[in-house]
Amino acid sequence: MYYLTAEASFDGAHFLSGYEGKCSNLHGHRWRVILKIKSDELKPDGQQRGMVVDFGDVKAALKEETDFFDHTFIYEKDTLKPATVAALNEEGFLMRIVDFRPTAENFSKYFYDRFTEKYGFNVAEVTVYETPNNMASYSR
Repeated sequence: MYYLTAEASFDGAHFLSGYEGKCSNLHGHRWRVILKIKSDELKPDGQQRGMVVDFGDVKAALKEETDFFDHTFIYEKDTLKPATVAALNEEGFLMRIVDFRPTAENFSKYFYDRFTEKYGFNVAEVTVYETPNNMASYSR
Protein backbone atom coordinates (compact mmCIF):
# COMPACT_ATOMS: atom_id res chain seq x y z
CA MET A 1 0.00 0.00 0.00
CA TYR A 2 1.24 3.48 -0.89
CA TYR A 3 0.46 6.50 1.28
CA LEU A 4 0.69 10.20 0.50
CA THR A 5 0.51 12.72 3.33
CA ALA A 6 0.09 16.47 3.06
CA GLU A 7 -0.93 19.14 5.53
CA ALA A 8 -2.19 22.68 5.82
CA SER A 9 -3.42 24.87 8.64
CA PHE A 10 -5.84 27.68 9.34
CA ASP A 11 -6.56 30.06 12.18
CA GLY A 12 -10.15 30.07 13.35
CA ALA A 13 -12.27 30.94 16.35
CA HIS A 14 -15.04 28.80 17.78
CA PHE A 15 -16.88 27.88 20.96
CA LEU A 16 -18.63 24.73 22.14
CA SER A 17 -22.29 25.33 22.78
CA GLY A 18 -23.63 23.41 25.78
CA TYR A 19 -20.16 22.63 27.09
CA GLU A 20 -19.42 23.25 30.77
CA GLY A 21 -15.88 24.60 30.89
CA LYS A 22 -13.48 27.03 29.26
CA CYS A 23 -14.29 25.90 25.72
CA SER A 24 -17.82 27.29 26.06
CA ASN A 25 -16.19 30.72 25.62
CA LEU A 26 -15.19 32.12 22.26
CA HIS A 27 -11.53 31.26 21.61
CA GLY A 28 -9.21 30.52 18.72
CA HIS A 29 -6.89 27.82 17.46
CA ARG A 30 -4.32 27.20 14.79
CA TRP A 31 -6.06 24.17 13.31
CA ARG A 32 -3.70 21.77 11.48
CA VAL A 33 -5.20 19.39 8.92
CA ILE A 34 -3.24 16.32 7.82
CA LEU A 35 -4.60 14.42 4.84
CA LYS A 36 -3.41 10.85 4.19
CA ILE A 37 -4.28 9.29 0.82
CA LYS A 38 -3.78 5.61 -0.02
CA SER A 39 -3.46 3.45 -3.11
CA ASP A 40 -2.58 -0.16 -3.86
CA GLU A 41 -0.75 0.90 -7.01
CA LEU A 42 0.87 3.83 -8.76
CA LYS A 43 -0.35 5.38 -12.01
CA PRO A 44 1.22 3.31 -14.81
CA ASP A 45 1.59 6.01 -17.47
CA GLY A 46 1.01 9.59 -18.49
CA GLN A 47 1.94 12.74 -16.61
CA GLN A 48 1.28 11.10 -13.23
CA ARG A 49 3.23 7.91 -13.99
CA GLY A 50 4.75 6.60 -10.77
CA MET A 51 2.43 8.66 -8.56
CA VAL A 52 -0.56 7.94 -6.34
CA VAL A 53 -1.92 11.39 -7.18
CA ASP A 54 -0.19 14.64 -8.08
CA PHE A 55 0.97 16.44 -4.94
CA GLY A 56 -0.02 19.70 -6.65
CA ASP A 57 -3.65 18.54 -6.75
CA VAL A 58 -3.51 17.49 -3.10
CA LYS A 59 -1.97 20.79 -1.99
CA ALA A 60 -4.53 22.79 -4.01
CA ALA A 61 -7.44 20.88 -2.42
CA LEU A 62 -6.01 21.32 1.08
CA LYS A 63 -5.50 25.02 0.48
CA GLU A 64 -9.03 25.52 -0.84
CA GLU A 65 -10.63 23.71 2.08
CA THR A 66 -8.51 25.29 4.82
CA ASP A 67 -8.63 28.80 3.30
CA PHE A 68 -12.43 28.64 3.55
CA PHE A 69 -12.11 28.57 7.36
CA ASP A 70 -9.01 30.74 7.76
CA HIS A 71 -9.49 33.78 10.01
CA THR A 72 -13.19 33.12 10.51
CA PHE A 73 -15.55 32.57 13.39
CA ILE A 74 -16.81 28.99 13.05
CA TYR A 75 -20.02 28.14 14.83
CA GLU A 76 -22.59 25.38 14.90
CA LYS A 77 -25.92 26.13 13.24
CA ASP A 78 -28.61 27.36 15.65
CA THR A 79 -26.24 27.95 18.60
CA LEU A 80 -26.26 31.75 18.41
CA LYS A 81 -29.19 34.08 18.80
CA PRO A 82 -30.32 35.72 15.53
CA ALA A 83 -29.56 39.14 17.04
CA THR A 84 -25.98 38.04 17.79
CA VAL A 85 -25.50 36.80 14.22
CA ALA A 86 -26.98 40.04 12.87
CA ALA A 87 -24.67 42.16 15.05
CA LEU A 88 -21.58 40.18 14.00
CA ASN A 89 -22.60 40.46 10.34
CA GLU A 90 -23.12 44.20 10.77
CA GLU A 91 -19.59 44.47 12.13
CA GLY A 92 -18.31 42.65 9.05
CA PHE A 93 -17.01 39.51 10.77
CA LEU A 94 -16.47 36.55 8.48
CA MET A 95 -18.41 33.62 9.90
CA ARG A 96 -18.72 30.00 8.86
CA ILE A 97 -21.78 28.05 9.95
CA VAL A 98 -21.33 24.28 10.22
CA ASP A 99 -23.87 21.53 10.85
CA PHE A 100 -21.75 19.98 13.59
CA ARG A 101 -20.20 20.96 16.90
CA PRO A 102 -16.80 22.39 15.82
CA THR A 103 -14.53 19.91 17.56
CA ALA A 104 -11.35 18.33 16.20
CA GLU A 105 -13.21 15.01 16.02
CA ASN A 106 -16.01 16.43 13.89
CA PHE A 107 -13.62 18.43 11.72
CA SER A 108 -11.60 15.29 10.97
CA LYS A 109 -14.73 13.55 9.61
CA TYR A 110 -15.86 16.72 7.81
CA PHE A 111 -12.55 17.00 5.95
CA TYR A 112 -12.45 13.24 5.28
CA ASP A 113 -15.84 13.48 3.59
CA ARG A 114 -14.90 16.63 1.64
CA PHE A 115 -11.67 15.17 0.25
CA THR A 116 -13.40 11.90 -0.62
CA GLU A 117 -16.58 13.31 -2.16
CA LYS A 118 -15.50 16.63 -3.69
CA TYR A 119 -12.00 15.70 -4.89
CA GLY A 120 -12.32 11.93 -5.31
CA PHE A 121 -9.22 11.13 -3.26
CA ASN A 122 -8.90 7.63 -1.81
CA VAL A 123 -8.53 8.96 1.73
CA ALA A 124 -6.95 6.71 4.34
CA GLU A 125 -7.25 9.15 7.23
CA VAL A 126 -7.63 12.79 8.15
CA THR A 127 -6.09 14.14 11.35
CA VAL A 128 -6.97 17.55 12.78
CA TYR A 129 -4.83 19.17 15.46
CA GLU A 130 -6.64 21.69 17.65
CA THR A 131 -3.43 22.52 19.52
CA PRO A 132 0.16 21.36 18.96
CA ASN A 133 -0.43 18.48 21.41
CA ASN A 134 -4.10 17.55 20.87
CA MET A 135 -5.52 15.93 17.78
CA ALA A 136 -8.29 13.73 16.47
CA SER A 137 -8.30 11.40 13.48
CA TYR A 138 -11.02 9.88 11.31
CA SER A 139 -10.82 6.92 8.94
CA ARG A 140 -13.23 4.33 7.60
